[in-house]
Amino acid sequence: MKRILIFLLAGWTFASIDAAVIDTIQVYSKSMQKNIPVVIIRPDNYTSVNELPVVYLLHGYSGNHLDWIKRDKGFEKAVDQYNMIIVCPDGGYNSWYWNSPIDPKSQYETFISDELVKSIDAKYTTIKDRTGRAITGLSMGGHGALYLAFKHQDVFGAAGSMSGGVDIRPFPNNWDMAKQLGTYAEQPERWEKNTVINMLNLLTPNSLAIIIDCGTEDFFFKVNENLHQQLIYRNIPHDFIIRPGAHTWTYWTNAVKYQLLFMKNYFDSSKR
Repeated sequence: MKRILIFLLAGWTFASIDAAVIDTIQVYSKSMQKNIPVVIIRPDNYTSVNELPVVYLLHGYSGNHLDWIKRDKGFEKAVDQYNMIIVCPDGGYNSWYWNSPIDPKSQYETFISDELVKSIDAKYTTIKDRTGRAITGLSMGGHGALYLAFKHQDVFGAAGSMSGGVDIRPFPNNWDMAKQLGTYAEQPERWEKNTVINMLNLLTPNSLAIIIDCGTEDFFFKVNENLHQQLIYRNIPHDFIIRPGAHTWTYWTNAVKYQLLFMKNYFDSSKR
């Protein structure tokens, strides 16, 4: 029989599904002056283990912190298999994980890379070093994971992307990005500065462990393939996975398995 336990204590929600334990907490963002809901998935033996590595797992456009546990039920078992913590923050409906120069309530770069990491390290028994932190996500979250990791290599040691919008410039009218940056026509410098493919100058070989995954029928396939070629040109080691698939949860429920295995291998190699 499937074991499901839920109880409330001091505003925290705890749920146990099979072995993994899921906490839903509120993390206050000083930069945005509001509480942000965050799902924490930890192994069943959490109380008996030493410091654990953390994977920050970001959702896509129009999603929220519950997407992964609702849309990919069962993936949470990876925390027991790999002995890690997974953190799924709410990144807003259309934040793209930037610090928006337009909307003061959308400062998600600061929240994820600073405020959230500090809060998780304070509340949980984690490895408080970049060698124990990885970040990945799907679509908008794939962009966000690479964007944040490239800019904050002192915080994250590994980064991944699933079907990520790694070059926003071909899509100037899509996914409310103009609400965060202004229109591409009026603010081209913001779009050029805040797209992942233009940030490769921040990388040096092996400074960051990177995995990129995209389906061949995905509307982001061409920009991901171009990112792959640009990384090769700059001699930046990375894993690049392509296979048949579109911009769907069917693809992502498979892709996340490769991402978490990659992160696990990175964490293990950092111990040597």
